[in-house]
Amino acid sequence: MFIGFDYGTANCSVALMQNGTPRLLPLENNSPYLSSMLCAPTREAVSEWLWRHHHVEAEGENAQLLRRAISYNRDEDIVVEPQSVHFGQAALARYMDDPQEVWFVKSPKSFLGAVGLKAQQIAFFEDLVCAMMLHIRQQAEQQAEDTITQAVIGRPIHFQSIGGDAADKQAQDILERAATRAGFRDIAFQFEPVAAGLDFEATLQQETRVLVVDIGGGTTDCSMLLMGPAWHRKQERHDSLLGHSGCRTGGNDLDIQLAFKQFMPLLGMNGMTEKGIALPTLPWWNAVAINDVPAQSAFYNNATRTLINEMIRDAREPAQVKRLLSVWQQRLSYRLVQQAEACKIALSDAPLTDAALAFIETALATRVSADEMVQAIAQPVSQIQTQIRQALDDSGTRPDVIYLTGGSARSPQLRLAVQQALPDVSIASGDDFGSVTAGLARWAELLFQR
Repeated sequence: MFIGFDYGTANCSVALMQNGTPRLLPLENNSPYLSSMLCAPTREAVSEWLWRHHHVEAEGENAQLLRRAISYNRDEDIVVEPQSVHFGQAALARYMDDPQEVWFVKSPKSFLGAVGLKAQQIAFFEDLVCAMMLHIRQQAEQQAEDTITQAVIGRPIHFQSIGGDAADKQAQDILERAATRAGFRDIAFQFEPVAAGLDFEATLQQETRVLVVDIGGGTTDCSMLLMGPAWHRKQERHDSLLGHSGCRTGGNDLDIQLAFKQFMPLLGMNGMTEKGIALPTLPWWNAVAINDVPAQSAFYNNATRTLINEMIRDAREPAQVKRLLSVWQQRLSYRLVQQAEACKIALSDAPLTDAALAFIETALATRVSADEMVQAIAQPVSQIQTQIRQALDDSGTRPDVIYLTGGSARSPQLRLAVQQALPDVSIASGDDFGSVTAGLARWAELLFQR
């Protein structure tokens, strides 16, 4: 049996074809979307969980990682049970209950193309992806009441990295190895904006130049495509792809920027020492840069704790900087960014919203306006507009319609930014969260249906 599999930065979903129509399968609490989050007692528990309870084989670097994980968990008296690893909202709930005692990761896909990863880090991310893919395949099989061994997996045009083609290959190779270990036998990949366009194409009655703008959690991809009835059922569509562009900017970047600009000043950022010297900004940025492996590693090392203590000693307002120390001690980076995401969503429908930060300090809160959010996210929004212009330049043509999709496409600010880039072109919308998955299922039917 085959599925379309959107392993997303913010959410994961799968779909199968039923009577010629994609059907997304429930994965979590009757929802077809599983939040891309995972938690375990320790980071080492994931590798042991795969091997001990799901008989996932480990070779090469993954075998070495497994041996070290088993040894570490044994030495720390950590027993890895079948229910030790949690996914989606269940993972988030456990992390929110006790962030110091739970190892938690959000959006593993964000890290797959990171530059400079060592072999053991690549093996670790492969285990994370494998664990999520295995869980999702099992959930899908329960819903489909059949064994699923074939999948078309979506991928961005460029993964969240500055490493170019080598980083994109690294990320896709991790996905492919993880999917194989998770039980998929036949695996193909399709660009996410192309997949989204395939679902939109089913509604077209004539050939149309479509600019697909897919704004996901970690990336923005733009593809200029020829679409219409004449292209239906064609496996070879190279001539229909007129141009494309992509960058590692998405909805997560908006949340991070909002947290940085609106929350970090409450934690002492932009403060001065008693001698009138500006405090360094980098620790506050690293605290919220949850999609940056080196930044998070730098923030949570002992050298940063020493630096924060020195800033508390020297600052004019030490009580504020102590709040940053609380973030370090309790590992609250994800909670900060999640609160920013909640503000972003609330500001889609209201001019003002309140952000409660009592998890850092009792009664700590701030009010954020829509105008302040627009200012905070100006840089990533500009990068998204740049991708649109690059897709136009690459294709040498203009679209008849823009198809805007992706988990961040509902943001009024982003919709306005897309319209400003092409003010004379109408914007069409579909299922913002499910269009990629549906298109991947359509492509899977072309490839795998016998």
